[in-house]
Amino acid sequence: MSAALAALLDPAHTPDRPVAGYIGADVPVELLTAAGYLPLRLAGSPHEDAAEGRRLLGGGLDPVACSVLTRLLAGAYGPLEVLVVSRDCEASLRLFYVLRELRRVEPETALPPVHLVDVLHLPHRTTTRYVWAKVRGLRAWLAERAGRPAGDDDLAAAVVTHDRVRGLLRAAGALRAERRLTGTEYLGVVAASTSLPADRSATLLAALLDELPDRDPRPGHPVYLTGSSHDSPDVYATLEGAGLLVVGEDHDHGDLLSRTDVGMPAGPAGLDLALAERYQHNGPAAPRASIAERAAHTAAGVRSRAAAALLGYVREHDDAPAWDWSAQRAAAGVPAALLEHQPYGAVDPAGLDRALAELRTPAVAA
Repeated sequence: MSAALAALLDPAHTPDRPVAGYIGADVPVELLTAAGYLPLRLAGSPHEDAAEGRRLLGGGLDPVACSVLTRLLAGAYGPLEVLVVSRDCEASLRLFYVLRELRRVEPETALPPVHLVDVLHLPHRTTTRYVWAKVRGLRAWLAERAGRPAGDDDLAAAVVTHDRVRGLLRAAGALRAERRLTGTEYLGVVAASTSLPADRSATLLAALLDELPDRDPRPGHPVYLTGSSHDSPDVYATLEGAGLLVVGEDHDHGDLLSRTDVGMPAGPAGLDLALAERYQHNGPAAPRASIAERAAHTAAGVRSRAAAALLGYVREHDDAPAWDWSAQRAAAGVPAALLEHQPYGAVDPAGLDRALAELRTPAVAA
C-alpha cells in the first residue's frame, strides 16, 4: 500500500474542531465547514447489533438507518455538537423524526441538536427556489448553534476547498479505469474525505494522485456496481475476494458523491444559490432520479471505466434500486447480474456464485 493511501485510510484522526455529524449526501457540507465545524458523515456498521435502532424505527426499513441510530445512541461517533439529516431517502426522513422526538420526550438522551435539510431534485426553477430557502435556513440554524454567523468569506473558502476535494476524488476515480485502485480502496478514500477536514483531505488526495500512476494494475475481472449504496467496505471486499474488481459505481458513498462542483458565483450574494443548485442537480441517486436518468448514467459509467460487466446489488428493504435494473442492464450492453434482497454488508454465497457465472457470459444483443 502506498504511503499516501495508508495516510488516508488511517482511522486514528483526532478532530481539531467541533464535529457536525451529517446523514446523507444532500447535506451542504460547505456550510458546516464555514460555520467552524468538522463535517463527519455518519456510517452504519453491519458488524454491530442494531436492535435498538430497529425497535425505535420499526420494521421494514433499510438496516443502515437502524444501525446509524443505534450507534448514535451508543455514542459511537464521539461527541457531536450538531447533527444535520438530509431527506435523501425515506429511511433518512424517518430517522430524523425519531431523533427529533427522542430529544423532545427523552431529554436525558445524549443526542445533539438536529436539523433536517430537504433537498429536492426536480429540474425546475421553482425547485431551485425551494432548495435555496432550505440552504439559507440551514445556514441560519448553524449560525445560531455556533454562536456566530458564517461570513461570505468563510463560505467562499469552504466552497473552493470542497470543490477541490471533489475534483481530486474524480481524478482518483478516473484512474480506476487503469486499475490503479481497487474498489475497496476507493471506498475507503471516499469515506476518509467525509471525515477529515477538507483542506487535509485535499493534501492527502493530491499526494495519492502523485503515486497512483506508478502503481501496478490491480487484478480482477472489471465490473461496474449499481444498486444500493455501501457505507462499509464489506461487500466490496467480498466481491473482490471472489475475483472481481469494482472499477466504478453509481452510489453516493463512491463516485456519485463527487460528480458535480459548486463553482464560485460572480459575487458573494450568489453563494447560497450556487449551493442550492449544486445539491439540487447532484445525482442521479436511485431514490430520487428517473429510471431513464439512472440507466444513461450507469451506461456512461460502464464505458468510461472500461468495465467488462455490470453488477447490481440491492440490499433488503432498499426498494428503489431494483426499479432501475432492467433499463440499466439494457443500456449497459455488457454481461450483467443482479443480487437482490442482500443482507446489510454481506453477499449471499449462492447468489454470488450465480452472479460470477453470469458476469462472464457474453451479453446477447437486443
